[in-house]
Amino acid sequence: MRLLIISDLHLGRGKFLKNGQTNILEDFVEDDLFVEFVKYYSQGSYQWESIHLVLNGDILNLIQIDIDGVFDHIIDAERSARSIEIIQRAHPTFFTVLKEFLATPNKKLTYVIGNHDAGMAFPLAQEKFSAIVGGPVDFVFELETCGVHIEHGHRFEVINTVPPTHYFIDGPHGKKILNLPWGSLFCINVLPKLRKERPYIDKIRPMSSYVSWCFLHDFMFFWKMAYIVIWYFIKSSFENYTKQNRNFKTTFNVLKQYTMYPKYAQMAKRILQLAPHLHTVIMGHTHVLEWRRFPEDKYYFNTGTWNSIPSVDAGLHEHTLKLSYIIVELDTHNDIAQGTSLNEWQGNWRPYKNEVNTNG
Repeated sequence: MRLLIISDLHLGRGKFLKNGQTNILEDFVEDDLFVEFVKYYSQGSYQWESIHLVLNGDILNLIQIDIDGVFDHIIDAERSARSIEIIQRAHPTFFTVLKEFLATPNKKLTYVIGNHDAGMAFPLAQEKFSAIVGGPVDFVFELETCGVHIEHGHRFEVINTVPPTHYFIDGPHGKKILNLPWGSLFCINVLPKLRKERPYIDKIRPMSSYVSWCFLHDFMFFWKMAYIVIWYFIKSSFENYTKQNRNFKTTFNVLKQYTMYPKYAQMAKRILQLAPHLHTVIMGHTHVLEWRRFPEDKYYFNTGTWNSIPSVDAGLHEHTLKLSYIIVELDTHNDIAQGTSLNEWQGNWRPYKNEVNTNG
């Protein structure tokens, strides 16, 4: 069996709005290449092979979908299901190729829930997605198989996670709603305002580097951004359905992590140390394509993103694009992995470029 892992596509309501204007919140424009990618691993020599496709979080950008022109941080099961329908209409070929994939022999699909698609935790949203792709889909927060641990990775950032025991809270009219962390609230209520002026503001990692650059080279926007963010931070501390995660400890940890961005290789190493039966940890979330080898042939991989990433020189607004993914060769009979490769999809004419291969 082969594990095929991708993450952070961020599908939204489409490249253009109904009035013809560009949708500044749409990050995914590689529908055709994604279709080629999935077909490549489900047709030809792969048609009868066992392929397990893992969508490792932030595949659908559910928290930035407006309903009837209104963005709202009160997200219940019905809103999540409607958002999936909107995204499906904007990206029909994406869902169609997944349906074709599941209709092919020996194919399996798992959806790992991230922070931008937290609404996939609602059973109604899962039923909607499964119905659209026409087959059984496993929805999980993490996946372990044959010594491989897969998760999105947002739980390591205080700003993007909430305790698993408080994933949902009671909302209006007795409905369960998402207990959104401050990072998600920022994406819904603040980020659209900032992206109107700086379209790539949320893509630079870590954000602290961009803020420092703004202070030196984009001073007026720095103060405008600071005012908007600080004001919303204070405002959200008192509003119903947003104040539950506001306390001194959380605020301190957010500020601490802002200056000391978590090193995901270290987080992966900790996972491996706590679970000796594991040999590989795969995450996404950071949009940074990377890998590390640890002693005793243990590994960490990050799948990166299929979205454009700005240049280190943020002022140029240049970008790079790598359609990266990971393949893990599994021996399911002996419950072991035979090797892992980090690849870049380049289209049917030259299917992929092998970046890293741990075989041999």
